[in-house]
Amino acid sequence: MAALRRTGDAFGSDDGRRLVAGGVARGRRRVVRRRVGVVTGGVLGLALVSVGGVYAAGALGGGAGGGGDRGNGGSSVAAPDGPRPSTSVPPAGDIGADRLIATFRKVVPRGELTDAVARGTADERGPMISGVLDDGQGRAAVGLGFYRTAPNSVGTTECPDKVINTYDDCTVEKLPGGAQLMIYQGYEYPDRREPTKLWRATYYKNGIVTDLSAWNAPAEKGAPVSRTDPPFTPAEMKRIVTAEEWRPVAAAVPDPSGAWQNDGDPADPGQPGAGTGRDGFDGAAVRPTFMSLLPKGLEVTAEGGDGEYAYAVVDDGEGGSLVEVNAQPDMSDVESQLFPEGSYTTLPDGTKVAVHKRRGDKPGEVWWNVDTMRPGGYRVVVSGWNKATAHGDPNRAEPALGMEQLKAIAISEKWLKLKQ
Repeated sequence: MAALRRTGDAFGSDDGRRLVAGGVARGRRRVVRRRVGVVTGGVLGLALVSVGGVYAAGALGGGAGGGGDRGNGGSSVAAPDGPRPSTSVPPAGDIGADRLIATFRKVVPRGELTDAVARGTADERGPMISGVLDDGQGRAAVGLGFYRTAPNSVGTTECPDKVINTYDDCTVEKLPGGAQLMIYQGYEYPDRREPTKLWRATYYKNGIVTDLSAWNAPAEKGAPVSRTDPPFTPAEMKRIVTAEEWRPVAAAVPDPSGAWQNDGDPADPGQPGAGTGRDGFDGAAVRPTFMSLLPKGLEVTAEGGDGEYAYAVVDDGEGGSLVEVNAQPDMSDVESQLFPEGSYTTLPDGTKVAVHKRRGDKPGEVWWNVDTMRPGGYRVVVSGWNKATAHGDPNRAEPALGMEQLKAIAISEKWLKLKQ
């Protein structure tokens, strides 16, 4: 899975609405991409991810004295967070926070690192360094994190899907020994509602991910930009993450003693390529099922997604229209929140159906969705937009699919085949 993830306010209002279509955040289950979310006042409270193409940094850093945990609101800086094992046993020869900070100062090409915080390799969350770099061109937040992932997880270095996330540039380079490097040049907020840029270098080798983030502001969010670009060029970011000085750190990253998990959700069908997982649900079948249910006569110009989420951009001759689906088993614990009394109709088989037509934040933006829940908590929600990309501008008056077409997809009996 792509590695770029963060907590909720990395997303714009569009993401919030799309995530509401995806569900309500639940503490007992990992929160994934558009799968679940809670929105207050149009701002999303979500732990990503990322992903299905939504890229952003993982919050590891904190304010001064934070010991690596987030603090001080907008003054915080961040380094990437990665998948964590259920239990970990730190190896001998732990590397402490002070040594990590000293090494970071050594490998950066120029500038003074201030407000530095770090976690050593003995921390079960994995080592990280964050701070503010002053190179005389403007103070900039920077962060570097390390985590161990499942073998052959080169998907951590895949560029995001431009239908879901907008960015300036992204390249992937294959390096000797099966290593892979992604250089991403994008923005703190995918909708660019603020000019804060986020550049990343994500390096994978032998099961270890080294992930560098840099901003063009002294904080990842909530601070005015201080320079045109983040402080490192793509070539410099490559040199930092591949520096030989990090080899002892990579070797000392905690090694999982049990099955790989992401935030305590083993065998999560939301993972790319996952097959039958939670409650026998076949997450891998969501996308092909969704594509088979699209109305005939539409040109599909793009498609994507993974696990419980899928999307397609369809064109009926009047412009592209983004259509999304989330198929989620076992959502009964939030049924009353998603379907309050008086907000839905009930089909003869007991399926609840809620229909919504909403305006977006951008002028002329329209968002329609049909939310359904079958007895037992199996939820399918389908959304349509009058724009072709998640953060693009409206390009047509209404979504390409009407409400009845969205409803026909959501209540199709084909979804029942995914839940064994």
